[in-house]
Amino acid sequence: MSPGKNEIKSIDPATLEMIEKAAQEGVPNAFERAERISPCPIGADGNCCSICAMGPCRVPLPRAREETPEEKKRRRGVCGATAETIAARNFVRKIAAGTASHGDHGRVMAKLFLDIAEGKAPGYQIKDEQKLLSLALDLGVKIGDRSNEEIAVDLGKLLVNEFGKQEGELLFLKRAPLKRQEIWRKWGIAPRGIDIEVAEAMHRTHMGTDQEYHDLLNFGSKVGLADGWGGSMIGTEIQDIIFGTPAPLLSQINLGVLKEDEVNIIIHGHEPQLAEMLAVASQEPEMIAYAKSKGAKGINLAGMCCTANEMLMRHGVPIAGNFLQQELAIVTGAVEAMVVDVQCIMQGLADTANCYHTKVITTDARAKIQGAVHMQFDEHHAIESARAIVRAAVDNFVNRGSNVRIPNHKADMIAGFSHETINYLLGGMFRASYRPLNDNIINGRIRGVAGVVGCNNPRTIHDQGNLLMVKELIKNDVLVLQTGCMAMASGKAGLMVPEAAAEFAGPGLASVCEAVGIPPVLHVGACIDNSRLLIAATAMVKDGGLGDDISDLPVAGAAPEWMSEKAIAIGQYFVSSGVFTVFGTTWPTVGSKEATEFLFKDMEQMYGGMWAFEPDPVKAAHMMIDHIDKKRKALGIDKARERVLYDMAMRRELEAV
Repeated sequence: MSPGKNEIKSIDPATLEMIEKAAQEGVPNAFERAERISPCPIGADGNCCSICAMGPCRVPLPRAREETPEEKKRRRGVCGATAETIAARNFVRKIAAGTASHGDHGRVMAKLFLDIAEGKAPGYQIKDEQKLLSLALDLGVKIGDRSNEEIAVDLGKLLVNEFGKQEGELLFLKRAPLKRQEIWRKWGIAPRGIDIEVAEAMHRTHMGTDQEYHDLLNFGSKVGLADGWGGSMIGTEIQDIIFGTPAPLLSQINLGVLKEDEVNIIIHGHEPQLAEMLAVASQEPEMIAYAKSKGAKGINLAGMCCTANEMLMRHGVPIAGNFLQQELAIVTGAVEAMVVDVQCIMQGLADTANCYHTKVITTDARAKIQGAVHMQFDEHHAIESARAIVRAAVDNFVNRGSNVRIPNHKADMIAGFSHETINYLLGGMFRASYRPLNDNIINGRIRGVAGVVGCNNPRTIHDQGNLLMVKELIKNDVLVLQTGCMAMASGKAGLMVPEAAAEFAGPGLASVCEAVGIPPVLHVGACIDNSRLLIAATAMVKDGGLGDDISDLPVAGAAPEWMSEKAIAIGQYFVSSGVFTVFGTTWPTVGSKEATEFLFKDMEQMYGGMWAFEPDPVKAAHMMIDHIDKKRKALGIDKARERVLYDMAMRRELEAV
């Protein structure tokens, strides 16, 4: 439900301050629109089918009572589609859209990588040679005495081919535990390629094609895996090679990172190639001098949404905010340019910008906004494109009005805990390993691991679901890994610094955090980087002691404030990989008992992972903890083991036995 007029809309003070300023100045924003517009209850339950022109057909459940057998018979679309078929179609289409979004991101990065290797994209380079060679070895690319560029060309062609591949299996599937691969093959959900699974999903959900909800939802698992072990994983790996694998660094987050006396440029979206060049162009001496000629003291680059995560963990560029703060950044009156590429960009930005001097600049041919300025970014002339964008922002500084108010709220956070970094922090340079993590799970200091990811949603209180869930988890000794906008929520709340362990974590988790020097909540990256969590889970399995499959691990996943179709795709690839996954806010199949039970119960029998829905974030946290405890019991590590120091007599007794 949307918060009422007299209810709090966010737990973040900077957000509340800007909501108030927007109201005073009559500026439209997502919070105001959510208050005016009620969500369609039939559509929210998954009971509306708009696939063909015989509809839309609405087949709602009766409210506040059980459905009668006669009502169930009549609850069909014009074509005869049942409620469960309609719900399953809608759910699979969400997975397909999310997979297409991540897949298109991964495809762009793969093509850029190939262009860099072939010398067609000056300005970019291979920054992580070790990861290039490691990935080449994994995928069977010949190394020998060949140059990095020669290796990268072959690797790039191999990865680009994954998108259009028509048969066989995705290459990265072999990274998963062997038992997990066998499960995928048993149920026929090992993806052949990336694009083919999205295309078939759209065909299957077309009117008059697949009308068996079990079959539809099972195929949805195949599509989801094409995201997590395909498009997303390719995108993450290539971005690390080109831009560098993240390592921990300190920066700041929230609207307070904007500066009154500098040109403020916010880069918003998901693909980092533009942001990388803006980071270079904005700090060139000539551009700084140009900014000073316009009366500014310098140029301040800040991030928004997942581009923010990319820039934060590689360059320390501060974050202005997460998804629901994008319009509010403009409301400060201090933003010269909001530069956007793709995904999670509200069309309302243009309306908000019209109330101030801010320029909304679109840069990608796939994502234009009516009322915005379009400046196409060309990766083949990257630095020139970036300079033109920065110059446009600098030129706009002189148009800044007097109604500037930057909230005095920002927090320190440490970001950049990639799989490789965690491996190094736990095991050291020469014995990098997840073994210390496994050992501390086995001995009970760490109860388990949770991935808390996803977006914000104005139908719930901004950032609250995340904070309540994460604090409950770490209080109960569950180490939390985060990506996307939920990582930003924890950063703003001060949970992503080592000192947070002593204040918020349980004694076991706190002791491990203190020994290693890490926060109890680890920033792992952008939403495409959820694939890092799959690699981390696989590494835990391979290091031993916690079963032989991801489904054996004491781990769980959650998205307490989700709103995007990408979140459904992410959740499905976690479930299909063997992870219990709980979502909050709303659930898109509750209008069909059968479809929901298949997702919430039957999938666990098939894949070892299943979905759950719980809008109360504390209750959801305890569902995750209960699941973790169930897995600990199955592994036989649910009871504390007293450490005994054996003397010589005790050792002789053991030898005698």
